[in-house]
Amino acid sequence: MSEPDLTEHRSPVDVTAALRADVRAGLTAERKWLPPKWFYDAAGSELFEKITSLPEYYPTRAEREILAREAPAIARATGARALVELGSGSSEKTRLLLDALTAHGTLETFVPLDVSGAALAEATEAIAAEYPKLEVRGVVGDFTEHLGLLPGEPPRVVAFLGGTIGNFLPADRAKFLRSVREVLAPGEWLLLGADLVKEPERLVRAYDDAAGVTAEFNRNVLRVINERLGADFDVDAFEHVAHWDAEAEWIEMWLRATEEQVVSIPGADLEVRFAAGEHVRTEISAKFRPAGLAAELAAAGFAVAERWTDSEGLFSLTLAEARKEVN
Repeated sequence: MSEPDLTEHRSPVDVTAALRADVRAGLTAERKWLPPKWFYDAAGSELFEKITSLPEYYPTRAEREILAREAPAIARATGARALVELGSGSSEKTRLLLDALTAHGTLETFVPLDVSGAALAEATEAIAAEYPKLEVRGVVGDFTEHLGLLPGEPPRVVAFLGGTIGNFLPADRAKFLRSVREVLAPGEWLLLGADLVKEPERLVRAYDDAAGVTAEFNRNVLRVINERLGADFDVDAFEHVAHWDAEAEWIEMWLRATEEQVVSIPGADLEVRFAAGEHVRTEISAKFRPAGLAAELAAAGFAVAERWTDSEGLFSLTLAEARKEVN
């Protein structure tokens, strides 16, 4: 077995500096917000893995169904020598792609990128053990910053799964898709998982489960700030809220202060006042319509080659090719 390689583009100092900047920007805004990437320390990653197996949370099962059915077709269409996965986490679903690409005989390198170094180290070791002929080159970094530093020989397929594309605001989403296109040569590929618009009741249940796991996951962002920036958030003084915005067609997750409070955040040189009932937005999760998603990909320089859904039509997987000409 070849030893996996792990390259770190974000040191602990870099991570703390980025968190400090986000906390200062988000918690001093008129309508407070925090970016969802700060859910994911080791505890947050473990909580999210629990979410993916909850009965209310359909996206993981739906995407896995599509991959189990279509991974061989993806391997044939792309002939990829390198599979790059953005925000890889445990890489559990990615094994379906790895199996298909190795069976097809083209895959040489797997490049998982994740912000959590601990989770990535564990995943790369497991993948290297399971696929001893594969070069595994993990990258600890932020996929909004470090795309241009990713290794792997063309043709590559970049997998961005789980519906994470929905966590971007529209302008940021366009910028991100364009940045992916810019690091790919014409004829390389993006494999994009996206959740679809559906009845609001089902969407809200997926983000507000009966067991309260998503609520703990949401509150974990406060624990991360406490630990990294020395803050004194009373985590239990915030309640989880999931709301469907019909006009924007996205789910919003909030933390709502249950009482008036003042929080000290020494690591950000900040003191933040919360009114009783005040909200902090911690995530949006946009849901897509096929025509709109195809238009966004086209604007970024991709052409949709194939689009699949699960048997219930809940979730989509799109295979898009980098066009030769980018407007």
